[in-house]
Amino acid sequence: MPGNPLAALDDELMAFRRDLHAHPELSHAEMRTTNRVAARLTAAGVRVRSLVGAGLIADIGPVDPAYRVALRADLDALPVAERTGLPFASQTEGVCHACGHDVHTAAVLGAGLALQEHADSLAAQGLGVRLIFQPAEEVTPGGALGVTEQGGLQGVDVIYSIHCDPTLDVGLVGLRDGPITSATDSVTITLSGRGGHTSRPHLTQDLVFALGKVVTDVPAALSRRVDPRAGVALVWGTVQSGSAENVIPSTGTVSGTLRMLDAQLWEDIGPLFEELVNAVASPYGVSAKVEHVRGAPPVVNDPVSVARLRAAAELTLGPEAATSTAQSLGGEDFAWYLQAVPGAMARLGTRTPGGGTYELHQGDLVVDERAVAMGARLLLGAAMAHPSD
Repeated sequence: MPGNPLAALDDELMAFRRDLHAHPELSHAEMRTTNRVAARLTAAGVRVRSLVGAGLIADIGPVDPAYRVALRADLDALPVAERTGLPFASQTEGVCHACGHDVHTAAVLGAGLALQEHADSLAAQGLGVRLIFQPAEEVTPGGALGVTEQGGLQGVDVIYSIHCDPTLDVGLVGLRDGPITSATDSVTITLSGRGGHTSRPHLTQDLVFALGKVVTDVPAALSRRVDPRAGVALVWGTVQSGSAENVIPSTGTVSGTLRMLDAQLWEDIGPLFEELVNAVASPYGVSAKVEHVRGAPPVVNDPVSVARLRAAAELTLGPEAATSTAQSLGGEDFAWYLQAVPGAMARLGTRTPGGGTYELHQGDLVVDERAVAMGARLLLGAAMAHPSD
């Protein structure tokens, strides 16, 4: 499939992505996005089934194929204010596509529209393709679980996805056998104790001081209680306590993420984490409540599926398109699909060559728009690969 088999769709896909970018929606509220995707696929003759709440599943090719490939996109945006100044910047205050899910959605849509044009060829091969437009990737434990509960993987033999990577130039695809992301949990610790006046800390349970010790000492203790090869990272995102400089408060919270590269440690770490929190807090007389919400396990790429993505990248994007990539501490609920069927996630380059490197989950994220067509071509190539290849 050399060249660009989606050339006729390039302008439409770019416009579609810009529309999604201008109208981002948070997790479980992606109704406009869902309706836009559903309308376009329905107009093309694709069989569409809505999911409960937001999201949809679309099937192309035979109703009961001998082999079915799934392509997954995530729909949700983040509660982050956009700072790009783009003409199609977010029109929703405090919400933007800071992780590139608008790119993922437009790319899977493009691959699906192109595949629908070859529906007869798919039928002749006994090959079906399912498009999964999933809500709520950005929340724990992830919308992928809801998709599987609603039969999203029924009859699926392999599944692929892409994820924007602003450290890779557009036209490059980062691939890795085995784990490519980490397990990611959310944690919140609430401390409670006797408050009082800052002039008499000895008559209180100095909660802010205790909270500071939790912030610094729990990550340090954790690093000495687990194998460093497990790649554990406990990083705080919020610390909240008090309302006046001369008042020791009676409650305070700290929340963050607990990430690790090792799947087995992810299964076992809960009791150790709670033990360390209580050990750090107890000398100060405060009580600690630990909320540990397990997220998704690591995304573990199937080597055969990675090989198909590599072949698709080399065929559709060029012989030098595929490059190796490292396992990251980022989390992705695509991992839940790979608990049930083989598949792989590819990192899609979004950096303009010679341009700046942006961070995901930041309001200034800008992607090279050529990545939309690149992602669509990659996924189209992977889907069209014969099962026996």
